[in-house]
Amino acid sequence: MAALLVLGFILSLDNFRVAIALGVLRFSWGRAVQVAVTFGVWDGFMPLVGLLLGRYFGQAIGLVADYLGPGVLAAYGLYLIARGLRTEAPEEVDDRWALFGIPLSLSVDNLVTGTSLGLLGFSPVFSAVVFGAITALMSFIGLRLGRVAARFIPIRMDLLSGIALIVMAVVLALGY
Repeated sequence: MAALLVLGFILSLDNFRVAIALGVLRFSWGRAVQVAVTFGVWDGFMPLVGLLLGRYFGQAIGLVADYLGPGVLAAYGLYLIARGLRTEAPEEVDDRWALFGIPLSLSVDNLVTGTSLGLLGFSPVFSAVVFGAITALMSFIGLRLGRVAARFIPIRMDLLSGIALIVMAVVLALGY
């Protein structure tokens, strides 16, 4: 059980870092909960899929997953910057990418983790619930931290978030 909790915490760190960057967009409490739960659902669902699909698929997607997540983050960051430079500052961003695309892309690497856990005999459903719950909690904390940090940074939040997401994509691509 302890190993599963530690692994769940480690797997949630990329979502936590991205959530801090997204938090500067100042999502409302309800929207922050929705985003955090979506991060958690994807991080719980993907290991379950990996467990069910088996070792072959997990190894095949492993190389792609290392680049897909950072690629999507960088693309979304560039989109936020480009849109921010062309429009007025928004009160609250309501982008579906923040809710669905980013969590999905960050959880693709969890297919490999799920496959490995299946080979070690871990329960697929229990592992999925643990990973999802930890990621949802860590993502919500990250969103709130990002919102607090945004109060002290004198820059448009959509531009700051775009820059932060691009930096995060580079960090993730380099394996940190």
